[in-house]
Order: sequence, then C-alpha cells, then structure tokens
Amino acid sequence: MLDTETKSRIDSARDILVGKVPDPKSQVEQITIALIYKFMDDMDRQSEELGGKSSFFKGEFKKYRWSQLLDKRFGGHERLLLYAEGIERMNENKNIPLLFRDIFKGVFLPYRDPETLNLFLKEINGFTYDHSERLGDAYEYLLSVLGTQGAAGQFRTPRHIIDFIVAIVDPQKHETVLDPACGTAGFLISAYKHILRHNENLTPDERGRLMTSFCGYDIAPDMVRLSRVNLYLHGFPQPVIHEYDTLTSEERWDERSDVIMANPPFMTPKGGIRPHSRFSIKANRSEVLFVDYIAEHLNPGGRAGVIVPEGIIFQSQNAYKNLRKMLVENYLWAVVSLPAGVFNPYSGVKTSILFLDRNLARRTGAVLFVKVENDGFDLGAQRRSIEENDLPEALEALLAWKNSRKKAQEAQKEMALAVSRKRLLGSPDCNLSGDRYRAVAVRENGKLPMVKLGDVCTIKPPKSELDDLDNALEVSFVPMSAMRENQPTFEATETKTIQEVIKGYTYFRDSDVLVAKITPCFENGKAGIARALRNGIGFGSTEFIVLRPDNKRLLPELLYYFIASEKFRSRGVAHMTGSAGQQRVAVSFVQSYEIPLPPLVEQVRLVAELEGYRKVIEAARQILAHYKPILRIDPKWPEAELRALATFKNGVNYLKENKGKGIKVIGVGNFQDNLVAPQIETLDEINPKGVVTEDDLLHDGDVLFVRSNGNKALVGRSLLVRTKGERVTHSAFTIRLRFVHQKTLPMFYALLFKNAAYRTQLMGRGANINNLSQDILRNVVVPVPPLADQRQIVDELESERALVEANRELIARFEKKLQAKLAEIWGEEEDGRKEPQDAQKDSA
Repeated sequence: MLDTETKSRIDSARDILVGKVPDPKSQVEQITIALIYKFMDDMDRQSEELGGKSSFFKGEFKKYRWSQLLDKRFGGHERLLLYAEGIERMNENKNIPLLFRDIFKGVFLPYRDPETLNLFLKEINGFTYDHSERLGDAYEYLLSVLGTQGAAGQFRTPRHIIDFIVAIVDPQKHETVLDPACGTAGFLISAYKHILRHNENLTPDERGRLMTSFCGYDIAPDMVRLSRVNLYLHGFPQPVIHEYDTLTSEERWDERSDVIMANPPFMTPKGGIRPHSRFSIKANRSEVLFVDYIAEHLNPGGRAGVIVPEGIIFQSQNAYKNLRKMLVENYLWAVVSLPAGVFNPYSGVKTSILFLDRNLARRTGAVLFVKVENDGFDLGAQRRSIEENDLPEALEALLAWKNSRKKAQEAQKEMALAVSRKRLLGSPDCNLSGDRYRAVAVRENGKLPMVKLGDVCTIKPPKSELDDLDNALEVSFVPMSAMRENQPTFEATETKTIQEVIKGYTYFRDSDVLVAKITPCFENGKAGIARALRNGIGFGSTEFIVLRPDNKRLLPELLYYFIASEKFRSRGVAHMTGSAGQQRVAVSFVQSYEIPLPPLVEQVRLVAELEGYRKVIEAARQILAHYKPILRIDPKWPEAELRALATFKNGVNYLKENKGKGIKVIGVGNFQDNLVAPQIETLDEINPKGVVTEDDLLHDGDVLFVRSNGNKALVGRSLLVRTKGERVTHSAFTIRLRFVHQKTLPMFYALLFKNAAYRTQLMGRGANINNLSQDILRNVVVPVPPLADQRQIVDELESERALVEANRELIARFEKKLQAKLAEIWGEEEDGRKEPQDAQKDSA
C-alpha cells in the first residue's frame, strides 16, 4: 500500500522538475533513471556492510557513486557535470546487468540548472531500495502520471478496471501470462499481485518459476524501459519485456500463453496496418488484429480479457463481422459494456471488455452480457470518486456464470443478460451489443413520454471541464466546412493545441452532438456526432450548438435523428433571430424543444433500424453520384466530321413574361449532368419574340449543346431530346444538332458527347470558354461504327443506366421508411400536436 510520505516525495520530485521538464513522460524518465542510479548504490552499500564488495560502481565508474554525488565538497556545477556524465555513460558500465544498461541507453540530463538538480537529488535520496512492495506501489503511482496527463500516446488503463479484469480471468501460479501491448506493465503487475494474494505460502522454487512466467510486448522503446523498471521494482530480477511489433512481426508468432490480458491501442495509422499473412481474420485495423492475435495465441484451456472500442461490438465491415463470428463460435463467454468516459479526460470513447475461454465457450450455449453504468467514478474530466459502483455486482454476476455454468434464464438480472450463441450468429452482423437483444419495453397507452432537450442534454458544455489539462494537449478542430449535410458523422482532420482554441471556439467531446445554428447550414441539415476526436476533445466553429445527451437516458444517435429531421429544422427556422442572410437558431428554442423518449433498450433497436435505412439511402446516392457511362471507342472504326453527319441551328429568342403560348422551351437551366432532356411537362411555355417556324421545333433524337452562358461550367454540355409529341423549341443560347446520316443512332452520340474527351475536344478547337459555335461543332471528328455496333453499345449502356436510375426509387422508398419510423416514434398524433409556447429568443 502506498504511504503518504512516499506519495508526497514523488509529487515533490515532479514539482521540482516541472519548470525545467514540462513533459510528464520526460519527468517519469528522469525520476526512473535517478531511482535506478540510487538503488544500484544502495545495493553496493548493502553488500559492503555484509562484508562483500561493490558490484556496480567500481573501477572507472566508482567516481559516479551516488554517495559521491552528494558529497558536500562538490559545488553545484561540479555535481551537475558529474551526474550528467554518469547517466550518459552508465550504459557502458559492464558491471551492471543488461537490464540496467538498457534503461540508461540514450538518456541525458535535459536541463543545466544546478539548483534544480540539487533539490531533485535530495528528494530521490529519500528513497531506499528494500525489495518491499511499497517501492513497487510508489513506482506505479509515478507511472499513473502518464494516464492522467495523456502524454504517452496511448491511454493508460485505470487501475480499478485492470484489477476487475484480472479478478475475472483469475491467473494461476502455474500459468504463463502475456500482455501483447503492455505499456507500463499494469496488467502483468496486477496479475502478479493477484497470484500472491491467493498463494501466501509459495515455495522459493514456485516464486522463481513465477518470475519467469510473465511476458510483455510493446512497440515503443520508452514503454519497454518503463515496464521493465516497474517489474524490477516489484521483485522481478529479469523482467521479460520485448520491444516487439505484435501485428507486423512474425518472430514470436508461434509462442502461446495460458492467460492474455490487454488494452491494445485503438487508433490505426493512416492507410491502415500492414500485417503479415498468418492472421485468420484479414484486416488492416489494429483493434481487429489485436483481438484476433489474442484469441489465436491462447494455449488449450487458456483465458483472456481484452478492452475493445465499440467498433469491435457493432461495426458492419466484413473484418469486424468475421471477427465477431469467430469469437462467438469458439472463444467468447462474456461481454462487459463500460460507460463512455472511463478513459476521461483524454478520451470519451465507449469501450467494452471481451472475456475469452475456449473451454467455457464450448460448454455453454450462451454468452453473458453485463452492462456497467457506473464504475465508482464520475465521468467528468476529474474522474472523482462517487458512491455508485456497478463493478462489484458485475464481478459477482460474471463469476457466478463462469463457475456455476448458470443457464441463460437464470442470469436475467437488470445488468446481466444471457443470449444464446445461435441467436447471436443468426443476426445479420453478429452484433455484440447486449441491449440489442433485450426485450423492448411496452409503451404506456401506445405513446412515449415527451421531454425537453434541456432536460436530457447539457447544452453548450462548459470549458471549465478543461481547467486541469495541459494547454499544450493536442485536440481536434472542426470547421463548419467539415460538417456534411444529412450525415451523422464528420471527419476531424485538423489538430490544434488547447491553448490555440480555448478562446473563440466551441468546445465538445466524443459522443457530443453538434448542430449548425446559422442559415443556410441549419436548414440544410448540418449536424453530426463527434467521434474519434484527438484525445477525445474537439473545438470548432462558434456557429455550432453542442448537445451532450445524458448517457443514461438518451443515445446520441437517436438525438441526431431528432435534430436532423425536417420537423426540427422547419420549427427552428421560425425561431431564428438576426438579419437576413445571418439568422441563427436561438439556444432557448433548442433547450425547450420536446422530443419523445423511448427506453434506452428500445432506443438501441430504433437507431439500428434508422441506421439501416440511412445506409441504404447513402449507398444509393453514392451510385447515382459516381456512375458515369463508359463508351469504349474502337480505334478501327471509321471517323467523320460532324458536318458530314448532321445539320446545326441556333435556338430562338423569347420573352420570359407572358408565358403560356403553347410552345415549350428547353433552356440552359435544363442542362445539368442529365443525358436526356427533362420531362416535357416540367418545361416552361414561352412567348416567342418572332414567329416560330417548323424548323425551330425540336424532333426526337435531336441533340442540344449549350453555346453561351455566364456559368462557364455549362458551356459545351449536351442532352438528347425526346418531345413526347409536344411542340418544343430551344433557347437562343443553345445549338441544335440534327443527324441526317442514315447510319447514326442519336443515343449513341448522345452518350459519346458525355465523354470528357469530347468536351475537351470542343474547348480545344478554338472555342472561347464562354462561347461554343456551330463551326466548332461542324469540325468535331467522331467515330462512325456500324449501326449494329451502335445499337449493341446503346442497349448495354441503357440497361446499366436503368439499373442505376432504379436507385432513385430505392432512395424514395427508404426515405419514406425512415420518415415513417420517425413519425412512429413521435406518435400518430404528432402532426397535430401544439408546440410549446415560443421560447424567449436570444442571440446565442
């Protein structure tokens, strides 16, 4: 147990360094080096007192002894030079173990202030190497700085979560234990202490074997160094920690362990991981590969506990689904859902714990899902201790399931739910969210209670949550341009420090919901859920309103659908304030806006259904946006200039007023990316300035080109005419091409003119970017394939186009389904509900 005096001494050493060494990781490194330096001298002195000789500081290194450093005859500068030289040369000392030499490799003194060093050495001198657990606890407390400062690049696992996992996995004295992403060796130390608590009378041989049974990997050299020191100070004479890339190296692939526990890194480098070929799950996401690695590297009868991000639980990509299927079929026996915020203040990411045991999985036909809503600490930046703590009850439920093999129906507690493997494997994506399988609560009188957003959300969370954070901490930055319309997520590509954004920008965290408050962004549906922010924190435009839903009452995903809905936006527009073009939605409107509130378990089901509809709609839109007909040109086809195939005529002038003269017109405004002219019934009727002759009227199969327009992007665009028997002409800003050659199929050439190469040819023939002439068109050279080839190509492309166009109907159908589901949530009488009294408007 860490005593107050030791804790105070560690805090004091850090306080001394902080002015010269502001980085917490560097502080830990400097204290680590000094402690090992001091402890080597302690061991030499103990040996001498027992009649032995010095082992470490002898020969040319004798002058660097700790006791020599503190000699009062040395001045401050002399002591500083001696200490700096000693730590830089110590890795050359052949008298000290390789472990210590590695610790001193590449170290240096990062400051040159004698007074700071004097005070620092005085504090370190208060520590004595005595092989006690107190010393190991002291070092673990020092390493906790990395967790609270977020400076090591990976978030340290909270000690109470580590101990919880170790208690469930229950490593035994005869078993090998591995952490393949060990960081500072927290899981290994906790497992070691767990074994000691349950085996008070270990023999010397058993203790010796135990010291060789723990192993860790880490890719970062500084983490390897810290974990070795941590284990050494807990009594491990030769800690087995390898600098090793678990995901890309094959060197240790064939090694297996009885127990594996880990909190692997969640982030994947840009471009993904490039793993070797021996993984059973093909993926490039680090979290998928780590879980696969852990499952595959258990000995027969082995057990594992691993912390995973929510992507492992429900992401729909094949790699995630294949991993979940493999786990449910062979390894998984329990899933523990942790509250979002366990890793606060540096990440609000939602996590779960997977427990694996092949033997137990084979004996039980179900997986136990346990939901932890409170872990004994609040979910704010400070993570202060609170009375509510579900972990003891969760531990009891898990151990009861594990040890007594309870049947599924016997585990139906409020926080625990057993779901058959058959049901899990029968779901389309093998989702591992326990709430998805809970029975849905029945509504009272068929309706849901209505609540104000201000009662279930924190609106504009205070920046005071960041008061204790380092201003140099990197956070995500989200400009308004990064927010997409009608998309629940957005990508935070920019990174800034807290100091750069704390003033003048809007603050939010992972899982907060953002909505644009300014016109036209609000009307266009700019809203989204913050995900994967740098260190869990984001800042963005002042034109965002931030809503943080109470995670016990409202899912951020359902909140997004409410505030992105046409219902919310149309009513918000009525509450806008400000001048034309710069109007904003009042915060008071958002606070008082009422929404229906289903039970959380029903919200999970509803969100899954809404997301299913949205993904179909988005996929269909992507097809429509990206499909371009590809007409392949055979170089063997004969060619001709268009003058030999067609005639040309400019369109007519007409008055925009006095419409309705029985002649319809295709104008420049009808040219977009469409292949065929718009529906005839949608065209304007015109009042021509002169007489419209029969030659001015369009025929089926004519092709029109934009010849002149203020919008440069439209010049040269074309479309095929289909009149449906109506009298239709075209504006003076267009040119009509009419084929007269018998061996030309208009649709073939309409498709050809959509080819970017032909638009380039038009512009490259001397056309002014704002003007296309008949002469330029006459000189364009086109292929003239056999008519049969033209028909075959058109038939193939028309079949393709019909399939693509069917996506418009798909979008309409699924948008209707989505809106119907939202209407169902609101209740049948919602359209007739009276709105609350207009909220008092403000200018926020």
